[in-house]
Amino acid sequence: MQVQINPGPDITVSEALADHLRKRLATIDERFGDRLTRIEAYFADVNGPKGGEENKQCKLEARPRGLDPVAAEALDESAYDAVNTAVERLEKVLDKRFGKLEDRH
Repeated sequence: MQVQINPGPDITVSEALADHLRKRLATIDERFGDRLTRIEAYFADVNGPKGGEENKQCKLEARPRGLDPVAAEALDESAYDAVNTAVERLEKVLDKRFGKLEDRH
């Protein structure tokens, strides 16, 4: 499974943050990796230079083979926390999507 990272205009994705994302996505790769072509991660600083609470956004979009993409996102004070929440949400979405497909067969 390929991971593509797309930083927004007001945010820099450090190598440490990219590594954190890949480590968190390892559980999704173990469970669903053979069914996914890639996961795209989009980062944004919602409030820009104004700062403020909960201004780091992480949106994850998974591309299942032969199916429409599914997405999950999170907004938090730190990009690391946004990654953690977005990965948990994406895992639930994928669980539901693939669970429905298995129920049909």
